[in-house]
Amino acid sequence: MFGTRGRKNSVSDRLVPCGPDEIRMEDGTVRIMTETELLDRQIDDATEESLDATRRMMAMCEEAKEAGISTLVMLDDQGEQLDRINEGMDQINEDMKDAEKNLDDLNKCCGLCVLPWNKRKGKSDFAKQLKDEDGFGGGDGPRIIVDQNGMGPTGGYITRITNDAREDEMDQNMQEVAGMIGNLRNMAIDMGSEITQQNTQVERIHLKVRLIIPLPRDLQYLLFSY
Repeated sequence: MFGTRGRKNSVSDRLVPCGPDEIRMEDGTVRIMTETELLDRQIDDATEESLDATRRMMAMCEEAKEAGISTLVMLDDQGEQLDRINEGMDQINEDMKDAEKNLDDLNKCCGLCVLPWNKRKGKSDFAKQLKDEDGFGGGDGPRIIVDQNGMGPTGGYITRITNDAREDEMDQNMQEVAGMIGNLRNMAIDMGSEITQQNTQVERIHLKVRLIIPLPRDLQYLLFSY
């Protein structure tokens, strides 16, 4: 084994730390940087900071994209639930019509007359009132999906100074960020369109509930007496 007592100190052991405006020579000595060298160091530091900034921008856009995708998935699930509720309300309406018809037939068999004000609106009146209420009658059509092509200009986002690989990466990062921002914009448009359509669908469901709830008294007795 070799001890450290008789070992000759290496050059690194004798090096004096450099200050922010100093440079180390090949022989280990330190001198003050010239104005040009100081400017080159500042450019190098600024380039590194800019490169790190573009990397952070990409990471933030990626997080925003994941959040947007999750939101769109939840909105789609919510839309499917509203579709099922809407279909359920239509089925209830059909069941109510069948029950009312059976009750009318039963009353006729027993020699009873159904009072006109106890009659429930037919299917045509039901659909017509829905159409008159919302103004356009649709509301349950295909959901809007906008073009997801968010590509922007290809390159030329930065002014090149050092013209090295770092600036190549910065330009590539900025190009990808521009594309991500375009996709995020399209996601926001999709969300707004979906929310608007779901709000309309909820209003139609509320209207169907209001149209179904006022049941004839004898029909209420028939449905809820057992």
